[in-house]
Amino acid sequence: MARTVDPNRVAERREAIVRAAGVLFAEHGYEGTTAAQIARAAGLSSASVFYYFADKAAVFRAIFESSIPEHAEMLARHRDREDCAAAIVDIAETLAAEVLDPSAPGLMVELLRRMDHDPALTEIVLEDARRSAEVIAELLRRGMADGQFEPGFAPERFARWILAIVDAAFLNCDPADPQDPRPLVRATICRLLCPLGMEAR
Repeated sequence: MARTVDPNRVAERREAIVRAAGVLFAEHGYEGTTAAQIARAAGLSSASVFYYFADKAAVFRAIFESSIPEHAEMLARHRDREDCAAAIVDIAETLAAEVLDPSAPGLMVELLRRMDHDPALTEIVLEDARRSAEVIAELLRRGMADGQFEPGFAPERFARWILAIVDAAFLNCDPADPQDPRPLVRATICRLLCPLGMEAR
């Protein structure tokens, strides 16, 4: 008789592996982390990692895939808000808040190293960024149409600039001196939006 696979158990173990791997990759790097170390940190047997994931690269990709549903829910929550400027700032702050995860600096370094070697990883990251850019551009476009912002800026290009500010929060985080990037992200984006008609908040 074939064993019945419990999808909840599978999801729990995959999540445990991803969570443990994120910490280890951040501390020891991708190359310096083994599947056995990940399994041990997750409280599983050594063979478990490759039962739930095809290879170590798939585990690394899963770290970034795991944030996609949360990002999608957050974007959907802000997409139809009447105050477009506040929605844009709140989206940027929410994304920048991920810098506060102690593993974020190390994972960012490894992400930049891995993207040149893993096209699937690159597509995951770029697709997630595209979704954020689309919603921000839509808010900019609607804000211009409603008179919240003055027209004259290309929404798609402006959205990419806003996300570049979020990226800067990750690239400039210092593990030895962790700082909350959200106040600076908010202030910078408010200054960018002011010429479009937004009052600094």
